[in-house]
Amino acid sequence: MRPLPDLGPAFDPTARSPDASALANLDDRALLGLLLGRNLRQAPGASVDALFDHFGDLATIASADVPELARAGGLGPMALTDLKLFRILSERLARAEASRRPVITTWSALLAYVRVALAGEPREQFRALFLDKRNRLLRDELVAYGTIDHAPVYPREVVRRALEVSAASIILVHNHPSGDPEPSRADIEMTRKVVEAAKVFDIQVHDHLVVGRDGTASLRSLGHFR
Repeated sequence: MRPLPDLGPAFDPTARSPDASALANLDDRALLGLLLGRNLRQAPGASVDALFDHFGDLATIASADVPELARAGGLGPMALTDLKLFRILSERLARAEASRRPVITTWSALLAYVRVALAGEPREQFRALFLDKRNRLLRDELVAYGTIDHAPVYPREVVRRALEVSAASIILVHNHPSGDPEPSRADIEMTRKVVEAAKVFDIQVHDHLVVGRDGTASLRSLGHFR
């Protein structure tokens, strides 16, 4: 277990205005230790190390479900609440970044957002990102919430909703709880049906992203768009 770094006299976590430069210089483990340490009686180092050993990185920790966090880190209710607040804040910041500028020219912001939102979900979710003519994010909506490996999606409903919100284009997103982002044959066929249905109304489907803990796959990049 690595001890948390000594921040020196410049940093006081109880002060009204902590030294921002001292915080910025900390690595992910140290920052998470400071967050969790507020509600842990013991030093947070062991819990932080356990979380990183189990999940691998900060983004996956943030998106993990509460029971798995509790098992992996031995955390109590208050620390778990802090982690879920951290996730919600991270997701909203990522959404704001994706919405601030054209999505297609800030692909990294889009990928960061969908990973925070979906990478650690224990059940499959299918979401649709509806964009305006400038490729700004209008809505991020849950289309289907399914079992561990299947979320039923109806292409007509996706296109109907796009018309309701006056979207010019769509990005489809869903997660694979198994961790492997490789699209299935059903994923590919469903995507093609949505693309064909959207064409009737001059709505473009930019991509379909499959999010897993092992990465994010783009069906367009993989050549599955006609």
